[in-house]
Amino acid sequence: MKSLSTVNKKIYPIGLILLIMLYGLIMLLSSIGLLNSYHFSVLRTVLINIVLATSLNITVGVLGQITLGHAGFMSLGAYSAALFMKSGLVLGLPGFFISLVLAGIVASIVGIIIGIPALRLKGDYLAIITLAFGEIIRVLIEYFDFTGGAQGINAIPTTKNFTVFYIVTVLAVVLMYSVMTSRHGRAVLSIRDDEIASIASGINTTYYKTFAFAVSAFFAGIAGAMYAQNIGVIDAKVFGYNKSFDILVMVVLGGMGSFTGSILSAIALTVIPEALRGFADYRMIVYSLVLILIMIFKPGGLLGRNEFSLTNLINRFKNNQKKKGVYNDQSSRM
Repeated sequence: MKSLSTVNKKIYPIGLILLIMLYGLIMLLSSIGLLNSYHFSVLRTVLINIVLATSLNITVGVLGQITLGHAGFMSLGAYSAALFMKSGLVLGLPGFFISLVLAGIVASIVGIIIGIPALRLKGDYLAIITLAFGEIIRVLIEYFDFTGGAQGINAIPTTKNFTVFYIVTVLAVVLMYSVMTSRHGRAVLSIRDDEIASIASGINTTYYKTFAFAVSAFFAGIAGAMYAQNIGVIDAKVFGYNKSFDILVMVVLGGMGSFTGSILSAIALTVIPEALRGFADYRMIVYSLVLILIMIFKPGGLLGRNEFSLTNLINRFKNNQKKKGVYNDQSSRM
């Protein structure tokens, strides 16, 4: 009998092939004229929202703590990347990638500073304090002159290469999923399930809570850097508490704790409003009704805490084939 690790090693190349096939399909649709610049702008927004949703899923889903300041970390990443690119130290794709790392580091440092005192609280109290920190970050950005104040920053060097965004998003999601399914991720997950038992087992809960918060902030900063260099103009008002709620809705809709659920909901909640632009008067009504219906019939989210697994899908297919073979053998004997 094959071990689980052997099966998983065979699944990884299949997943890579599927990602390449998806990219190839998008490029094919573009080459035959079915996708234009507008469609690619929507696709880049989808990729940014995927990084945002999966990064928030680390604290909300895996750690089990509701935070409402994710837009604050996104804004730190956006402004850090914008200021770096405006400085002209490194331009082009090298500058783009350096700005992503710089944005992630700045956001994670602030995440650690905020996380150490904030994560001593739980539930509603943690949600309120992270909401307050997010608004403090926004107000400070508007206060200082070097961030452009209330006017924001414009003429940011842009990168609108879909291939680059696609690669960054895939790498970001793979890294987040790998970390959260590692030994450290299981320690974070144990805190969500039973913090008292985790402490009794010798797990440093303060360290792992802060660790999860910092990782989540790091990738939120990367998403912010992608956002800033996608549109070329940023304004602190965009990163208010409404943006944090939008990201949280993506996580809850997909299923708290499910990375694939966050990806699916990020895609759906980005594409649906764009698809309904032709119904401008009723767009938000339809959008809200869709969310309400999903929450009524799927209160745990689209995937709950489950992940879409190629291993389970392949095993289910094999079991069905075996059952059909057994049924056919029994039928032929009768």
